[in-house]
Amino acid sequence: MDMIVGTTTAAPAEPVTKAPVEAATARSRTAYWLIAPGVIWMALFLVLPILMMIYVSFWTQTTFKIEPKLTLQSWQNFFSSDTYLSALWTTIRIWLTVLVCTLVVGYPTALFVGLFVRNKTLQTALLVVCVIPFWTSFLIRVLAWRPMLGKEGGINLVLQGLHITTAPIEALLFTELSVIIGMTQIYCVFMVGPIAFMLSRIDPCIIEAARDLGASFWRILRTIIIPLSMPGVVVGAIFVSVMVLGEFATSAALSGRKVNLLGNIIVTQVGSLKWAFAAVAGVVLTVLMGLIVAALLRVADLKREL
Repeated sequence: MDMIVGTTTAAPAEPVTKAPVEAATARSRTAYWLIAPGVIWMALFLVLPILMMIYVSFWTQTTFKIEPKLTLQSWQNFFSSDTYLSALWTTIRIWLTVLVCTLVVGYPTALFVGLFVRNKTLQTALLVVCVIPFWTSFLIRVLAWRPMLGKEGGINLVLQGLHITTAPIEALLFTELSVIIGMTQIYCVFMVGPIAFMLSRIDPCIIEAARDLGASFWRILRTIIIPLSMPGVVVGAIFVSVMVLGEFATSAALSGRKVNLLGNIIVTQVGSLKWAFAAVAGVVLTVLMGLIVAALLRVADLKREL
């Protein structure tokens, strides 16, 4: 019998499937399409205007016209003028004061709403009460302080009625104090909301455990509550900072145009058709905002905490 010796051949390797790669590519393409409208919007209405503002700030500004000839004259005029440098320092000073005031007023309110009130419906109702002033016009909210802060306004009448003062306090209106009071009331809610949100996320068991270990309320506040609420403080501080630094209406209405912020300088220069000088002030204000926001973002890692 003849023996037939067969040779064994290796089975062909299965082709590597391309399905996972194609799926990943499709997801990546979908993600790009999703962010495309936001990127285009930000490029057209944020990045491009900022670049144009920087470019215009170097144009040659004369009394009656502006020419696209690059020069540093507008920048030199800004930083050599005591008036405009004073407006810059006033802006920084009022920003710091309002930021501290909104934190001092807003943190206890947020602490009560976010930590002591555990009923979600009641929490929502209290936050709505904080937002009620925003149901009216911004200008109305600003101008409503004038009859309250005047010499014969509501605050002076109450103080004299309680015999706390014998004469009206004239410093309440048309001063830097009136601007700070108005801005604190207007922007305090932007500090309350983010902090209350972070405080409501704290597990009550953590605080209960600290109490069982004998920690006092102030130690719990210092070592647990404040560190865990810091991302909310940072977010609220960013909201308040951006809006206060760009302010011009509140200072004009409550100070009688005695307090000049960078925003007021920009409005005045635009009204006078001095575009180059207004652009310089705008660039300075934008850089100031960017530095402050960058510094605040270093306080807490928002990406990890939120």
